[in-house]
Amino acid sequence: MHALEVKNLSKHFGHVKAVDNASFIVPEGSIFGLIGRNGAGKTTTIRMMMNIYLPDSGEVILRGTTVGQEFRNKVGYLPEERGLYKKMKVLDLLMFFAEIKGKTGDTVKEKAFEYLEKFSLLDRKNSKIEDLSKGNQQKIQFIATVLHDPEFIILDEPFAGLDPINTEILKDIILQLKKAGKVIIFSTHLMDFAERMCDHIAMIDNGKIILSGSLKEIKERHGQRNISLKYDGDISFLDGQPIIEKVTDFGHATGIRVKEPGHSQELLKLLIKNNVIVKSFNADEISLQEIFIEHAGIEEKEVTKSEVPYV
Repeated sequence: MHALEVKNLSKHFGHVKAVDNASFIVPEGSIFGLIGRNGAGKTTTIRMMMNIYLPDSGEVILRGTTVGQEFRNKVGYLPEERGLYKKMKVLDLLMFFAEIKGKTGDTVKEKAFEYLEKFSLLDRKNSKIEDLSKGNQQKIQFIATVLHDPEFIILDEPFAGLDPINTEILKDIILQLKKAGKVIIFSTHLMDFAERMCDHIAMIDNGKIILSGSLKEIKERHGQRNISLKYDGDISFLDGQPIIEKVTDFGHATGIRVKEPGHSQELLKLLIKNNVIVKSFNADEISLQEIFIEHAGIEEKEVTKSEVPYV
């Protein structure tokens, strides 16, 4: 049985169709990425999953049963628009949010101390939220999301506003939570994060799910006709070659899509014949960013790349 199934969800806001018949499956014990550009429909989908928005049609099924209030009790939710009580002290706020979810006592407080120490915030436990930087407020919001030990963790753009060091810390905590058996769903427009962390994805564009499933299988399926090339020389001769479908410059490498899976060896022969020095020729390798560009039908420059180091 799947942990969660989103089935034919649709949502209108006036004349705008924010989500259009979206369906995907979240497996048990996985990190699931809902990926797409800003404004693609990610947050609206998540809010319907959380029962914050009622869908115009469709349903969300939790382990075989339509989602209701019991799901809200099992989930930790980090919204895109952060919301903290600015006048409260850090530890008081964390204990308050845990109590809302039914968790109190010394065990919860000890767990709060552990998370604060991981994020180098233990010395700020008695500081007011308003006195923290935006990045530190983001870390407090995350701790409040997971402190009550939820079964499901839903994170809407969780890495926004974090520096590289704290991004790495957050990534490690998310992976630890996965090992503990949590189901983690996060949305992002940063393809690097999704590619390095997710087991399964759903790709959304203009409110429609354009691709979903196991990330490994998706990459294998799409990589059969793609080559990542690093070279010295002139490859302009590839324009108009009958075996070539597309050539894309990604800066650090060039992506070449051939028309048939067997054409990759013919391409290599062409490069050598035309005196191109081949530094790297990786067949069947394709990035999630390239897959998104292929399916969303947009130029590369419109896809936001991660502004922090690889995770």
